[in-house]
Amino acid sequence: MFPKPFKKLHSDILYKLESLGITEPTPFQAESIPVIKSGSNLYCSAPPESGKTTTLIITTLQRLQCEAVGTSPRAIVLVKDKEKAMEMYDAFLKYTKHNSLRVYVGHEKMHVDLQKSEIMMGIDILISTPKSLNNLFLLNGVNTSQLKLFSVDDAEFLVPQSAYASMLSITAMIRKCQYVLYSEKISPKLKRFESNFMEFSKNISI
Repeated sequence: MFPKPFKKLHSDILYKLESLGITEPTPFQAESIPVIKSGSNLYCSAPPESGKTTTLIITTLQRLQCEAVGTSPRAIVLVKDKEKAMEMYDAFLKYTKHNSLRVYVGHEKMHVDLQKSEIMMGIDILISTPKSLNNLFLLNGVNTSQLKLFSVDDAEFLVPQSAYASMLSITAMIRKCQYVLYSEKISPKLKRFESNFMEFSKNISI
């Protein structure tokens, strides 16, 4: 029997957690998962090895109910660079191997027209970098009408001005969705997003 907050997750997620030997939530997961599931915008801060990446993955799968729907992405995961993008993609594949969810990874080393054409074939989860995602949006390469969840992994990379400006540009083109920012610490500059897309956000800090 899984403890709260795991026991109310989709059965496919519980099966995968058990196969990976994850039966108890970390303190961070115990606090953050119920709030993320509620649909609130959320700043999450915790030290390394607190379970932030696992939380990002399982709450994304939970929101999408572990099944492919339509052709437009319903979840976006923003990461710092190509290396982080590939790491996140590999981490997702551990959880999506036996369900129908389609995970796509893009970064600035890939030609934007190639990314656009592949995304249009149908995806559920898009993993991307700020520059790559901004370029896709400028070319109308991503339909966000079905977007439910936008997560940022290790969000400290958004503090420099170029990435910060890209994030504002990206979110200005999204009508409505839930935003969850994960980081070790929430800097004052990240808190400034509250006046843009992170309105009415909650905070969890471990």
